[in-house]
Amino acid sequence: MDYLRFILENRRFLGFGFLLAVLSGYGQTYLISLFGGEIRETLNLSNGGFGGVYSTATLISGFSLIWLGRLLDRVDLRVFSAAVLVGAALGCLLMAGVNHVLVLGVALLLLRLCGQGLMMHTAQTTMARYFHERRGTAISVATLGLPTGEAVFPAVVVAAIAILGWRQTWLAMALLLLAVVLPLAMWLLRGHGRRQEAQEAVERERAAAGSDGDWSRRQMLHDPRFYGVLPAVLAPPFTMTALFIHQVPLASEKGWPLAWLASSFLAFGSCHVLSLLVAGPLVDRAGGQRLLPVYLAPLAVALLVLIGVDALWGAPLYLACAGLSMGVGGTLLGALWVELYGTRHLGAIRALIQSFMVLSTALAPGFVGMLLDAGLAMTDVVAGLLAWVVAASLLAAVAVHAGRR
Repeated sequence: MDYLRFILENRRFLGFGFLLAVLSGYGQTYLISLFGGEIRETLNLSNGGFGGVYSTATLISGFSLIWLGRLLDRVDLRVFSAAVLVGAALGCLLMAGVNHVLVLGVALLLLRLCGQGLMMHTAQTTMARYFHERRGTAISVATLGLPTGEAVFPAVVVAAIAILGWRQTWLAMALLLLAVVLPLAMWLLRGHGRRQEAQEAVERERAAAGSDGDWSRRQMLHDPRFYGVLPAVLAPPFTMTALFIHQVPLASEKGWPLAWLASSFLAFGSCHVLSLLVAGPLVDRAGGQRLLPVYLAPLAVALLVLIGVDALWGAPLYLACAGLSMGVGGTLLGALWVELYGTRHLGAIRALIQSFMVLSTALAPGFVGMLLDAGLAMTDVVAGLLAWVVAASLLAAVAVHAGRR
């Protein structure tokens, strides 16, 4: 009842975070890939050509996020959010009329930057900045938008392509952002000026009192704790991107029918949502620093299952365990940076972290692909990923303990 009361009391601002998390699907791989065949046919691109343009756009968006994301500390949230939504709509319009590979590159850049990058960055940063007592719960509620989008968007988009055609679907998505989502987001943010003024007053008081609770991004980069926790932060996105992209050789090596592996993703989504709901109150009570060294334990179990289990039940078990870590991480990491470095420069700090995560997802497919081409088996690759996860957890434990001491 307390959980529901919190959601009802803050339903508009939480709804804003949830809305942006859902709409980050505009720039996610699972949605863009649905148009891959039509785009390649229209522009006469090979699989490698399309993948090269996509990876380049992702890398550029990751680097751009470092600079653009920190504007969230300086620009009014309403103006910043409107600009992000308009940028995503422009990407959709370019995709609707794409007729050249350069236009495709710009469209993908806008979608990856504004969708996957800035929408999730805005959703999680605002929840972490403006909620104090229930920060973990607020982040978990907003982040629920991510699996919601994964569940809803693919079926809706496939149906829209069948009815409207792929170009008209992109046009409809652009109109949806401009005519419906943009006014809705501004309505959800009504009265935000008072919230922002109160937060800025708190930060000014802390600064005047000489508190060291608010670190700049430059100071963070000189903090040894940052480099101790970073491998644990990057392990899930790198690992899961590598496994999802190369799930065909994984299924082949394990002897799992591809249809069975695909159906097993229901376990991933269910556990992702369940762990998000549980992680919010857990982070509020225990704190992100205390949970950081152990949140990768389910992912380690998932990798152990991949190494040692060939039976069909191994597929849903591996995905269920991975979903648990992804859900807890989505909440925990949103609160961690506030605990370590405060709120005054949170936009700049989270932008840098988000860019690292985007870059890791861009590098994972190619790196693992090269290992497979060199003759390594998927179980060998998984063993390497497991070693990274275990080492990252130990390093995070050392960093957090040293910071407390």
